[in-house]
Amino acid sequence: MSSFDELLTFDVAALGEKIRSRQISPVEVTEAYLGRVEKTDTQLSAYITVTSERARAAAKAAQNEIAADGWRGPFHGIPIALKDLCYTRGILTTGGSKILAGFVPEFDCTVWARLEQAGAVLLGKLNLHEFASGATTTNPHFGTCRNPYNPERVPGGSSGGSAAAIVARSAAATIGTDTGGSIRIPAAFCGCIGMKPTWSRVSRYGVMPLADSLDHAGPITRSVRDAALMLQVIAGHDPNDPTSSGEPMPDFSSAIGRSLKGTRAGIIKQLLEGVSGEVASCFDAALSKLRDLGVALDEVSIPSIEQAAAIATTIMFAEAAEFHENWIRTRPQDYGFDVRRTLEAGMLTPAMYYVRAQRARAVVLAEALAALKNRIALIAPTAAIPAPRIDIFHPESALLRRADAFAGGRTPNPSGEPINLVTTVLRFTAPFNLTGQPALALPIGLSSEGLPLSMQIIGRPFDEVSVFQVAAGYEEAHGPLPRPKV
Repeated sequence: MSSFDELLTFDVAALGEKIRSRQISPVEVTEAYLGRVEKTDTQLSAYITVTSERARAAAKAAQNEIAADGWRGPFHGIPIALKDLCYTRGILTTGGSKILAGFVPEFDCTVWARLEQAGAVLLGKLNLHEFASGATTTNPHFGTCRNPYNPERVPGGSSGGSAAAIVARSAAATIGTDTGGSIRIPAAFCGCIGMKPTWSRVSRYGVMPLADSLDHAGPITRSVRDAALMLQVIAGHDPNDPTSSGEPMPDFSSAIGRSLKGTRAGIIKQLLEGVSGEVASCFDAALSKLRDLGVALDEVSIPSIEQAAAIATTIMFAEAAEFHENWIRTRPQDYGFDVRRTLEAGMLTPAMYYVRAQRARAVVLAEALAALKNRIALIAPTAAIPAPRIDIFHPESALLRRADAFAGGRTPNPSGEPINLVTTVLRFTAPFNLTGQPALALPIGLSSEGLPLSMQIIGRPFDEVSVFQVAAGYEEAHGPLPRPKV
């Protein structure tokens, strides 16, 4: 193993300590990651823009500051990348769309501003499903992003590049966004950690919206501790975002390593149904591991969760159409087919349906909070299936073979089985965008074809600490997945 390859084996927590103690330098770490991007991205298309020279300059500045005893914290000198919905001053920011092919913002989003203040090094901007409006990252404008475990499979979406870069080790940590599962779905399909914080915990200032009342920004990382460390940097009230919460900021890592003995968690009954045999078996094994750790598990019911994906997509369609109204009227031909279809459906959504959907959110949240009574968290699979094949969703496929990730058309795959992304994926993730609860996806094993499988840990609003506690306890007991051969 070369020295550069060895640098890529450390998570942020370990890398930060080595940088702090000057065992390694930000410059050599950044060169290692830039080399990895060059080596892997022709195959994976995880990046839209690579900011090599900017990264080298920032790494040199970080190295000089640390040498002068100016270490700022665990992200100082750490190479990260951002989903290309995040505004970055002076850097191309496309939203994954031809619509914004030449857009260069004049200011930074708050998430990046806080990471840059913490000393992070920006490697570049990551591929995504166009305007975050899909679950595959099959992008007709900037290339189809591929799954590091199998390049014939989707990486999930819409933050597919964010998860692919983590697993391919072409970024040490990344930022994704989640409106119906777009952090957790890629984390599930690619085999890494995806943390959707409580709605309003992280500022969305300077992050292109899909649906304002459902959007979240959050970490996609290699380890649970890394997710907690990253959330520590990006969370907190922002006067530029009037929806950002003033809730006190805890130490998100404070319960990591704490025993789970004597805790209780609920298994969501409705989300045990409709999963593949391999997902069911792997999820049962994960539950057994939690029981071994001392967690008392019992089934809980959230009856309204059966309608939650439909409620979420109604809101998503309408709010996305409001943001895109001018472009969808004047430049419809510049959207990919599936995204244009979603936006057109939003333009036709009656106001009464939108109002009813918003009203229904309170019911889902009330039932979820009732299920959490006397429990540290809720547990569910993250998806009913492993990552599907890309050719089901390819933009050049016949229209009848396309899948609209949010409309949920039943699209045949090459084996003849229908895949419906609402029932197989969004059904598991979108409910917690409605409720705004924190939800973390983490890997629990591999399918018979070597594809990652995942479960979710869901907590009370603003109780990310407990979510991290449960997830880290399981992660330590289970160990990492075998690395893919990228």
